[in-house]
Amino acid sequence: MGLQENIETLRKDTLAKLAVIQDEKMLNDIRVDILGKKGQLTEILKGMKDLSGDERPKIGALANDFRDKVNALIEEKKEVIEQEEMTKALQSERIDVTLPGKSQKQGTRHILTQTQEEIEDIFIGLGYEVVDGYEVETDYYNFERMNLPKDHPARDMQDTFYITDDILLRTHTSPMQARTLDSHDWSKGGLRMIAPGRVYRRDTDDATHSHQFHQVEGLVVDKHVTMADLKGTLDLVMKKMFGADRQIRLRPSYFPFTEPSIEVDISCFKCGGAGCNVCKHTGWIEILGAGMVHPNVLEMAGLDPKEYQGFAFGLGQERIAMLRYGINDIRGFYQGDLRFLEQFGK
Repeated sequence: MGLQENIETLRKDTLAKLAVIQDEKMLNDIRVDILGKKGQLTEILKGMKDLSGDERPKIGALANDFRDKVNALIEEKKEVIEQEEMTKALQSERIDVTLPGKSQKQGTRHILTQTQEEIEDIFIGLGYEVVDGYEVETDYYNFERMNLPKDHPARDMQDTFYITDDILLRTHTSPMQARTLDSHDWSKGGLRMIAPGRVYRRDTDDATHSHQFHQVEGLVVDKHVTMADLKGTLDLVMKKMFGADRQIRLRPSYFPFTEPSIEVDISCFKCGGAGCNVCKHTGWIEILGAGMVHPNVLEMAGLDPKEYQGFAFGLGQERIAMLRYGINDIRGFYQGDLRFLEQFGK
């Protein structure tokens, strides 16, 4: 039998096999068996060495035509098989559209973030600006501009993390008060600001202390500012935070950057002043420190204390949250325990 007849026979056999194959793997096996390097077509074409020069082009063209047709048929068959498999898969999959959908669990803002945002909203409503600042500060802005020169004994009140002799982790957000006093355009009026943020002190971590915590410090500087303005502001803020029936009490205190200085108490929101475990049976809860801005602080900002006056205050977000939600261990804010944090989701 000649090469032409062998190719024709192989063509008929291949078409017959392709007509009944329903499996992609078997389809690939046929491709290898017929057209591969050691396939049947290759074996047939080995006889071309015995052909004359006139016969070789004819047999070569016939072989190429056969190869192209088989490749085309295999690709067509592959598409048919893939489509049939997809149809079967879709038909076998049943979706009950009446079943409830799968809900995605959403995260919530941290309770300290919620507390800070609530405090910010109150002060923004009073016309204050919110100022962000540096957690790594200079000794000059952290202490000296707050009326605490290098030899001042009150520096011992704040055990500090020093990076170098002049660079430190801020112990309060007061440096942003000094920086804002320097940058404020006084021709446009007085300054009303709060500076929230994280602060650091070398403190033993226990139920009520942490080496890091959060403060919101406020500053108002303008002409004709009095202690009455400070008391009225704090009275309003405490009522917003703890309830409209809260009362405040001012007690003399000492801070290097205010004169006079005060501690502010609120009437107990749990017992109403009758005495309980929250207020330690006094009827009052210490909540923040405040006072009138010290003249030295104003002078270092280039302001005349006889023309400008101001008040400042500072409160802790952790303390506010602990009082409002009955939290007895400050470490819960930082340990990442979802059982604790999810109680305050909003």
